[in-house]
Amino acid sequence: MLTAPLPHPAEEPPARPTGPGPGGAPSGRGPSGQAEDGTWSSPGRTTAPAGSGGGALPAVQAALAAEHAAVYGYGVVGARAEEDRRAEARQAYDAHRARREVLRRAVRRLGGAPEPAAAAYALPFEVPDGAAAVRLAAELEERVAAVYADLVRAGTGELRRDAAGALREAAVRAVRWRGTGVPFPGLAERSAQASPGPSRDR
Repeated sequence: MLTAPLPHPAEEPPARPTGPGPGGAPSGRGPSGQAEDGTWSSPGRTTAPAGSGGGALPAVQAALAAEHAAVYGYGVVGARAEEDRRAEARQAYDAHRARREVLRRAVRRLGGAPEPAAAAYALPFEVPDGAAAVRLAAELEERVAAVYADLVRAGTGELRRDAAGALREAAVRAVRWRGTGVPFPGLAERSAQASPGPSRDR
């Protein structure tokens, strides 16, 4: 359901909120609803199950994958957002890029190779206008919060503190975009994903 395919975020940043959105045909997707050249990062899907070993590394990699998707998604938000929300979108875009770098360093410290960004991600719904861009921004933050909640549980010391700070920041941004909040950020999103319901494109 991509309406604005964007370049690889790690090489050429997706459309910054200050410029017009790029045009183009929707990205191709496979039968699962994923982009042919990448998957939409869904919190919890890349985290290794309990007891699988690897310590905190799988949770850090999952958070990094979610940040890649958030950076990409905010390119779409910036391209579609109304003028009065573009500065906010740009700040969030920059914040996620910074968090992504922190996670890359954390992966290396843990002896892993950082999860690369995909060339494209299939967004959870179409984003044709400013209202949809605001909904997408809130969705991005809620998904990121859920992944950082996993990392808070898996990490220790500085890693846990960083994850808690990122979770807090994502929760605040989600409230600003959506206009409402939840008592326990990250946990509500995880519960909603675990509940049975109709399948959605990721």
